[in-house]
Amino acid sequence: MAKAKTTAPAFRCSECGWTTAKWVGRCGECQAWGTVEQAGVAKAGVTAAGPVTEAAQPIGSVAIEAARSRPTGVGEFDRALGGGLVQGAVILLAGEPGVGKSTLLLDVTARWAHEAGRALYVTGEESAAQVRLRAERIGAVADHLYLAAETDLSAVLGHIDEVRPSLLVLDSVQTVSSPAVDGAAGGVTQVREVAASLIRVAKDRGLATILVGHVTKDGSIAGPRVLEHLVDVVLQFEGDRHSRLRLVRTVKNRFGPADEVGCFDLTDTGITSLADPTGLFLSRHATPVPGTCITVTLEGRRPLLGEVQALVATSALASPRRANSGLDSSRVAMVLAVLERRGQVKLSNSDVYTSTVGGAKLSEPSTDLALLLAVASAATGTPLPAGLTALGEVGLAGEIRRVSGLSRRLAEAERMGFTTALVPADPGPVPGGIRVVEVTDVGQALAATGRNAGLAADSPQRT
Repeated sequence: MAKAKTTAPAFRCSECGWTTAKWVGRCGECQAWGTVEQAGVAKAGVTAAGPVTEAAQPIGSVAIEAARSRPTGVGEFDRALGGGLVQGAVILLAGEPGVGKSTLLLDVTARWAHEAGRALYVTGEESAAQVRLRAERIGAVADHLYLAAETDLSAVLGHIDEVRPSLLVLDSVQTVSSPAVDGAAGGVTQVREVAASLIRVAKDRGLATILVGHVTKDGSIAGPRVLEHLVDVVLQFEGDRHSRLRLVRTVKNRFGPADEVGCFDLTDTGITSLADPTGLFLSRHATPVPGTCITVTLEGRRPLLGEVQALVATSALASPRRANSGLDSSRVAMVLAVLERRGQVKLSNSDVYTSTVGGAKLSEPSTDLALLLAVASAATGTPLPAGLTALGEVGLAGEIRRVSGLSRRLAEAERMGFTTALVPADPGPVPGGIRVVEVTDVGQALAATGRNAGLAADSPQRT
């Protein structure tokens, strides 16, 4: 009898699956370093038909009750999830160290234990006593909240069999290892095995599972990319350690929109939902101050007001200083060049400092016009008119371009009490309580604000 032919051993990338005949240090497809490992290529063959787990049925007769979400009691977390937790869903929550992931999930599990059923919190980074102290501090102690400190996968599965929870939190997936596979905890092989085992248990038992993940120094989720493909929801926990604001951004969601953002306020007593976080991004001035302008940015589907501040001072250096905080450096440099060239505002001998209020990060092109007006106001020493907000992208030719979601932005500005909005031409539907001034280029924008006066009377206006 002839022997079955097998192909020679190959090398495969654990991140994207790219194969090569010899080992290389860097993947030729996804450009990741150190992910190419030796693996035998499966031999070609024919797979025979086997028994099915459940008969196929028309899509209209498939029951959807199992995919309905259940609120956790934390409003902004439910918003990011698309309504709440789905039984059997596996969620990956990633964020930088100290941003508040454990505090948020401890609050979520406590509320779930109060209202929905048993919850199991497994920690691999702290002792059970440390987690209990935090729970006492934030008021997250519940009778049906069970706590275990384990780093062995088999022990975690044993706790699931014993407690039989309806919600499982594993903090974190990089600290748990399986004795059945080689490699240290946190390695590609171990993370893949641990995640696959927990996903299998979650689907079989209808167990909602939240996995906490680490991030690399560039902010991406650590571990194999296949982990993000296997889970149902991927959430990114963001926030500046010097600010109280925290954002949970939805990156992937099989049960709802993938562009939602939940806002939280992190304090010494815990973390609370912020249904209206706009006030954190604005400063209060008794009288108008030169160098400030308000804009409206979109975080997911949520419009948020942000304040751009600028300071222009005479420079004593041969190369004037340019410093910014909370804004994209390349866009700031571009807007300054356009303002000097197209707006005839001299900045070549001045230091320019730009910043946002409240630790907000404004990287949207829609903040260009507000940045330009704030710098122009600081350079001339004249404040912008009170109640003014500016929305628009600035092009290199000096034109003001339209931005997405303009109607939602204007509605939020009107709700917050702003009376006038500087926008690109043809803004579409406009709320009735705000006056809209349309501008097409930098010159019209500077003329509309008058630099040292109110809005110009000859500017196109709509109400």
